[in-house]
Amino acid sequence: MTTGTTGTADEATLFGPDSQFRAFFDDPRWALAVIRATVLEAAHPQIAAALADNSTFVAHPWRRLRNTFLSMRRMFDADPAVREREAARLNRLHTRMSGSDARGRAYDAMDRATRAWVVATLFESAVTMFRLSGQPLDQDTMERMYAEYRAFLAALDGDAGELPEDLHDFWRYFDKVVEDELENTEAVRIILYRLFDHLPAPALLDGAPTLWAAGRAVAGPLLGAITVASLPESYRRRAGLPEMPGAPTLMQGAYLAAGLARFLPVGWINAESIIDVLSLSPGSDDPRARTVTALRARMKRASALLRLLAPLGGEADPDPGPAPSAATGEGRRSAEEFFRRVLDQTGDGYLDWPDLAAMARELSTRLDLDEPEETRLYDAFAAWWRELQAALDTDGDGRVSAEEYAAAVPSLAGPALIRVAEVLFDATDKDGSGTIDADEYRTLFRTAFHRDLTATDGAYGRSAFVGDFLSFMSGRRTSAQYDPLLADA
Repeated sequence: MTTGTTGTADEATLFGPDSQFRAFFDDPRWALAVIRATVLEAAHPQIAAALADNSTFVAHPWRRLRNTFLSMRRMFDADPAVREREAARLNRLHTRMSGSDARGRAYDAMDRATRAWVVATLFESAVTMFRLSGQPLDQDTMERMYAEYRAFLAALDGDAGELPEDLHDFWRYFDKVVEDELENTEAVRIILYRLFDHLPAPALLDGAPTLWAAGRAVAGPLLGAITVASLPESYRRRAGLPEMPGAPTLMQGAYLAAGLARFLPVGWINAESIIDVLSLSPGSDDPRARTVTALRARMKRASALLRLLAPLGGEADPDPGPAPSAATGEGRRSAEEFFRRVLDQTGDGYLDWPDLAAMARELSTRLDLDEPEETRLYDAFAAWWRELQAALDTDGDGRVSAEEYAAAVPSLAGPALIRVAEVLFDATDKDGSGTIDADEYRTLFRTAFHRDLTATDGAYGRSAFVGDFLSFMSGRRTSAQYDPLLADA
């Protein structure tokens, strides 16, 4: 039975609220399946190299999760215009990612065979998810779901030809890639043994590091063991991934337990709401913030009690430092903290172009910029990187270390950074009036930063906007507006 899609009538059943894929969004098992799929993607040398050079998933995993979730929502929206706009945005993003890995092998994020593998891992992991949770899919449902994934690939590339049209042929294709192309890459090791063990707290739990560390110390190794046990046996064997004793039983139990959520009333689990709440940071004026603030206070007390009862060898709650100003929501942060939380977006300990590209990508995504505005923003960040490199790269290695940054104690507010702020201002000043009115300002901070308008004069001039942005980016100040975007994990 073939699963090709040929027309609008077919697309109406493959996308939207009735699609098989949309049902996964609120299924707890999907979280386990996505982690598994991510490892299989990272095992592909091209994807591993792109992740190592460009991804923020180590330093900002929760932000990456939120962006990926929202992107998948758009790609399976019932409105073709929404899907086309998101596909165009993803294609622009991936066009900017190319280079070579540590062995000199070229990679290109727009490589069609590699992009097909990403979609293949999502489909195969979804099928595996149902099987491991005791709910194997029947053939008709599996074929329909495969058609949806091929339609997803077609929406990205304009053609699904890199994936076999027939589901039976897909399994041969999948096994061949696993056997011939996957490797035990550095990206796989980071996900399995670094990310899980050092996962930063989401904004909701940022004020209770001891409590988070205690939970992570237990959950991290278990999640890693469950993921390893669920991978194809041939890959585990060739990659030499150690399997914890009892891991297969633990994995089966985790999938079965998560699968019980299907018996809950419809609407009890909403993944988008959960992700949004986890992302709420201190000072947010989101309507749910009061509840989150009260919950955070309780967690801090629990963290303090836990620290007294069972101290975790140096994992004490850090000194929060000076309290933010009540008027501005801002406080000073050290050069080291500013470098780590704001500038080093990829978390590799250095500042280079991928870090600033990640900032441009995040701003473009949150503001939903069209191609011309997005290009202007990337160009402005590229110019800023050239300024920084010329001023701070004292050893000429093409990147700026934390030590080089701290030793120079530079003022980063050069002409190029001013240009970045001006591009952001122009993107917000939709009517070209030279000021951001109350509605435009509210749209900017509600859409991009999850903040509401606090200005009293109802207007925001270019100089004030630029000044505030420069104060954050060069003055090393915390900011109620910008921290949720560029500093929070």
